[in-house]
Amino acid sequence: MPESAVMTAEPRILRTQAEKDLLDLWRRKPERADSAAIATLRDAAIARFDKAGLPHRRVEEYKYTDLRALLKTVPALAGRASADAARTAVGPAAEGEVRLVFVDGHFEPALSGALPKGVTVESLANLLPHGHTLGDRLGLSATAMQDPLVGLNTAFMRDGVVIRIAARTKVAERIAIEHVATGAHAAFLRHAVAVEDLAEVTIVERYRGPADAASHVNAVVELTIGDGATVHWVKLQTEGLAAAHFSTLVVDLSEKAELDHFALGAGAAVARAQVFARFSGEHATLSTRAATLLEGRRHADATLVVDHAVPHGTSRELYRAVIDDEAKSVFQGKIVVRQHAQKTDGKMASNAVLLTDAAEAMNKPELEIFADDVVCGHGATAGELDERLKFYLMSRGIPAAEAETLLIMAFLGEAVDTIADEALRDQVTAEIEAWLERRAAAKAA
Repeated sequence: MPESAVMTAEPRILRTQAEKDLLDLWRRKPERADSAAIATLRDAAIARFDKAGLPHRRVEEYKYTDLRALLKTVPALAGRASADAARTAVGPAAEGEVRLVFVDGHFEPALSGALPKGVTVESLANLLPHGHTLGDRLGLSATAMQDPLVGLNTAFMRDGVVIRIAARTKVAERIAIEHVATGAHAAFLRHAVAVEDLAEVTIVERYRGPADAASHVNAVVELTIGDGATVHWVKLQTEGLAAAHFSTLVVDLSEKAELDHFALGAGAAVARAQVFARFSGEHATLSTRAATLLEGRRHADATLVVDHAVPHGTSRELYRAVIDDEAKSVFQGKIVVRQHAQKTDGKMASNAVLLTDAAEAMNKPELEIFADDVVCGHGATAGELDERLKFYLMSRGIPAAEAETLLIMAFLGEAVDTIADEALRDQVTAEIEAWLERRAAAKAA
């Protein structure tokens, strides 16, 4: 071949199987009655993916979570389950909750509860043909707009709910957005939640599925909190250990708004949970905590970006991980304080416990501060269980496995115990205890 031909040839793009699967999903996508605005968003998003592919270690935000290497395949989109199959998979509702049920990515109104006064819910699938673009809400966070997983969600989103909590409404019941997988299917969900001025609500976001199902979930939630409104948000991710789970929470806090957020990650072979929070009103408060439990060769990434764009904002972040076997935990946390965001108070901590020599924890805390009158700090630790405390418990007649369990529960307790809703706190504790029981049984076998 002549040298000039070699110099001018276009570089060949080598696709991974997962990238091929995603592009094949796009080519085989069902006909949609999208508005022109939605169609434009989708086309632009898939064009970006076609050019860049899945994020990899040379993309700074994915340095420790190389999806080109970690994500092997992407299953086909699921059809709607039969009424009986959906009812069996979902099971009964928890007391004190109003459920919004999704089975394999499809909204199931027949399995969802009656709405409290002041709460309206619409299916995203019904709104997309009428010009509901969601683009304005995503524009609240330029970082989220640029994220590859959010881009894939935009390209493939099929259903979700748009929830509105009317101003001054105090919702007594918990609102649960319940996602259930029945098998190896892909689901792309987009939810928009608007909590208006002085309203208060507790929202539970759940993801679960069969233990051996290689399901694939990509979910984005856009949450706007009005002036003086309060939101308690708890996410429980307990999917099968062959699943892939990607979730993004994009939050905008208005003046004196409050968000108390907790996330439990105890499932999926590959998981990445992202939070992009922006302070757009003064005197707002954000508290976000997480507990991650890992075993086998699982990989879990918690990525957080807190953007203090106005003065007098307060943020607290506490992320804790328990890592067993050859599993890997990643925490990436960034606090950004803009030039005019004086009197900002931000503190971030990430702590990991390694239960074996092969377990890995990667912490990447960052501060970007452009104001001078602020109080900000971060810290990160990774280490083994305290052998002195373990020996103390064993010296009191407690078996070694039970002593480890007590120490792990104590380690996670600081993140869990501050969940305001007692019933939710008990649910989280029960999931942690179930994980610890499975670990103890596996060690004893």
